[in-house]
Amino acid sequence: MRPDILFPLFAPVTSLPGIGPRFAKLFAKLTGEKVVDLCWHRPSGIVDRRLSPKLADAPENAIVTLTVIVGRHRKPASARLPWKVRCSDETGTIDLVFFNAKEDYLAKTLPEGETRVVSGRVERYGSEPQMIHPDHIVKPEEIDRLLRIEPTYPLTAGLTPKLVGRAVQAAVERAPALSEWLDPAFQSRRGWAGWQESLRRLHAPQSLDDLSPERPERARLAYDELLANQIALALVRLQQKRRSGRRLAGDGSLRERLVAALPYRLTASQAQAIEEIARDMAAPAPMVRLLQGDVGSGKTVVALLAMAIAAEAGAQAALLAPTEILARQHFATIDPLARAAGIEIALLTGRDRGKARAGILTGLAEGRLRLAVGTHALLQEDVEFKDLGLAVVDEQHRFGVHQRLLLAEKGQSPDVLVMTATPIPRTLMMTAYGDLETSRLTEKPAGRRPIDTRTLPLERLEEVVGGVERAIRQGARVYWICPLVQESELVDLANAEARVADLRRRLGPRIGLVHGQQKAAERDAAMAGFAAGEIDLLVATTVVEVGVDVPAATVMVIEHAERFGLAQLHQLRGRIGRSDRPSTCLLLYQAPLGETARARLKIMRETDDGFRIAEEDLRLRGAGELLGTRQSGMPEFRLADLAAHGELLAAARDDAKLILDRDPDLAGSRGKALRTLLYLFERDAVVKTLRSG
Repeated sequence: MRPDILFPLFAPVTSLPGIGPRFAKLFAKLTGEKVVDLCWHRPSGIVDRRLSPKLADAPENAIVTLTVIVGRHRKPASARLPWKVRCSDETGTIDLVFFNAKEDYLAKTLPEGETRVVSGRVERYGSEPQMIHPDHIVKPEEIDRLLRIEPTYPLTAGLTPKLVGRAVQAAVERAPALSEWLDPAFQSRRGWAGWQESLRRLHAPQSLDDLSPERPERARLAYDELLANQIALALVRLQQKRRSGRRLAGDGSLRERLVAALPYRLTASQAQAIEEIARDMAAPAPMVRLLQGDVGSGKTVVALLAMAIAAEAGAQAALLAPTEILARQHFATIDPLARAAGIEIALLTGRDRGKARAGILTGLAEGRLRLAVGTHALLQEDVEFKDLGLAVVDEQHRFGVHQRLLLAEKGQSPDVLVMTATPIPRTLMMTAYGDLETSRLTEKPAGRRPIDTRTLPLERLEEVVGGVERAIRQGARVYWICPLVQESELVDLANAEARVADLRRRLGPRIGLVHGQQKAAERDAAMAGFAAGEIDLLVATTVVEVGVDVPAATVMVIEHAERFGLAQLHQLRGRIGRSDRPSTCLLLYQAPLGETARARLKIMRETDDGFRIAEEDLRLRGAGELLGTRQSGMPEFRLADLAAHGELLAAARDDAKLILDRDPDLAGSRGKALRTLLYLFERDAVVKTLRSG
């Protein structure tokens, strides 16, 4: 379905000169497998080759372009020694130096007695100037091939700057002229060139200023990427509205029983969220709503009450969690409340086998089981629901839209509620969740106390261990977070296995270990021991970042806190302070701190407002690594920088709405150009949803 004009861009990188299967694997790792991926690989610097002195005036350690006469080749006595070619002009001489030289190549490239233009860095060997492996060697009549200002690109091991630069330029030359999709008045107001010309300018910077995100060529291409994102999300939402759903309006009986079974009163924002969800579920179009709540704000209870609405209406509901720990955590919260209200609920994970699993599958297929909580196991083909009315997806960014749709396909246009405990800045909300209505939980349940957060240098580790020992003697339970699982030769950071051994030697055996490389059963056993009080201190990596609920835990130590993102630090800190007891979080850092790390730790001391923390994280680090790691559901932008292009995102959102209000199937002349834009940025799936035109 992709337009023929884009075929050259979507060919494999092996279709470019000089890229065989071996290099293709490295390019796949660096940029992607297609030619278009190289077009999006932005320059990160420049090499200025404009300085063209005579040899006598060539400054040491500078990059220069020299016109020289090739003199004698001096072949080395040993293969370990370099091959040298003496070159000269009327003012002096220079040696061109080659290691692991190929004699026939050098004889052909640098024939004695001929003139050549060479470019590279001039160094000194004793008193003699030399140039090791010149970057370029051309004949005087080919000097136009030599870029006087050359862009440089991010690399990966095995790829040279010259190879990557050549490949990117070859990819850009393939970029066709495309019909304009921007509104002419908007484009003129911004002073932007067309798409093809902007791409060429992006890859031909003339100064370091040209690498700025604010430059017109970069801004134009960033806007194109953001517009494709916003149109795709708007089309998903349009399809949701077009789908015929059904009204799920319960009588409130199960919800009354559930609320009565709660040990506390609902917060105002929980009550409002439930009201918004109930209103959406009672509407004829399927609900797609995001429930965004900070750590400990009570999302699970809101999800349960939403699931109860489906059960009251005679339908079923399922909650999908990204990990077994989180699924079991949700089940532990929901099961006693559901039992008190007389609702049968099942837990389904990859660990369930045999008769137990078969019994759950039968209960779901027959409709006897109204509610289910589970992991990816709920998405397997043999899991069938009699009538799935509501799908709840937790930690949406761990799944992505594809899995969200897979669960939704288990029913006839079920309502979908997605939840996240990761507060998301407004700009990221618009790019990742623009197809969703949003409810926010802004309060913590009554009785929770603020967490005392302190920062300490790692030199005071002995004091911290002593303080932890005193806290354990007084009945506290402690998390101790390390950035690595095992010792690494590459980085000198705390590792969890060494820390466990050290703390057991000092504090005794009641210390557990949890990390992502353990078997699930081993990990769950350590967590269960910690929750039950059999383990006093749990050494862990960020595997405990989300969804672990041990109210008795009141102390958290995070080693090398400067290595964590703000969102991660906030999530980790949220594992404590889950009761009415005072809690302390100690952020240990390695001095000296960089400016960004210092700002990050300062914010952690000042506030526990996850939404403010998320905005600061975006400002300090940019969107690419906002959530600590690149998460599968978050769009990865290649040209747009959300910290710099927030205003363009808002404009793209308004433009997308206007476009689809006027032409919901992109059938007009601008609409057809916009279909090309969607294909260009690989939003193929949404184009397939459009009526032909």
